[in-house]
Amino acid sequence: MKVLIINGSPRAKSNTGIALDEMVKIFETEGIETEVVQIGNKDVRGCIACGTCAKKGKCVFDDVVNELAPKFEEADGLVIASPVYYASANATLIACLDRLFYSTHFSKCMKVGASVVCARRGGLSATFDELNKYFTIAGMPVASSAYWNSIHGGAAGEAEQDAEGLHTMRQLARNMSFLMKSIALGKEKFGDPEIEPKPFTNFIR
Repeated sequence: MKVLIINGSPRAKSNTGIALDEMVKIFETEGIETEVVQIGNKDVRGCIACGTCAKKGKCVFDDVVNELAPKFEEADGLVIASPVYYASANATLIACLDRLFYSTHFSKCMKVGASVVCARRGGLSATFDELNKYFTIAGMPVASSAYWNSIHGGAAGEAEQDAEGLHTMRQLARNMSFLMKSIALGKEKFGDPEIEPKPFTNFIR
């Protein structure tokens, strides 16, 4: 089994990275392969609603988003992590996720998702909710922990002092591992859930 981890921090050695490192250790003990891709320091523009992805099957902007797409398709789970800026996620990460989820047409149903947020003080819950919406629009079960998936730290390395935050990350990885393995067993016995065609309606009609 494999988990793709997208780190939205622009810093190589960040508090967000400390949280993810704690998760990777648990995934390794659970026999789950991980790949961490840091995108917070990359030049990623937002979606321009051009519709090219519907014709070509990939985003018109050939950058890290198109590199992530096959990794996401192959993965059994996706972790998206961000530092908190102005009570929201890193804008680079959001631009990446908007295009990644919109431009990829493979089924994401039953891939397990987990979001991780890091802040000096406030804005964690708002960012946590923001990131989870990517999973819940795509039929992805959301992994939870013993607390909301957050960790505190301002200056570099401070997250290592947040014992409860680190515990939250470890439990999150364990719960996510259990979910992925359980879903794999369920698919063996029952198959994939039926996906009913979705009618697209606007509020005005």
